[in-house]
Amino acid sequence: MTAGPYSLSALYPEENFELLAGETVVGHCNSAGQHNFCTKCFSWIFTRPGGIDGMVNIRTPLLERAAELPPYAEFFRGEGLPSMGSGAPLSFESAPPVDEFLKLADAYADWDDRPG
Repeated sequence: MTAGPYSLSALYPEENFELLAGETVVGHCNSAGQHNFCTKCFSWIFTRPGGIDGMVNIRTPLLERAAELPPYAEFFRGEGLPSMGSGAPLSFESAPPVDEFLKLADAYADWDDRPG
């Protein structure tokens, strides 16, 4: 899905999200949340994450202009290959707590390299 060692996604308010075609099937999520997969290929398309009400985590490679969305933060860097950083300006050994994660969304809004 990404042609690389990354799981690229972007968090959006649920009111800005619409599945334009097809159906999804709900699969397992390791945290309190809901992963939605394609019913044909079972690729992960989006998640309704637990603890972050009203938000949807979307697989950015599935977006029409995915190449215009450079990574802003990488999580679980402690589990990655040493030479395989994403180039994101922020990097975390694991995932930050939910309250810190929401602060990152605000910081992203002020990021100079943010598209659009």
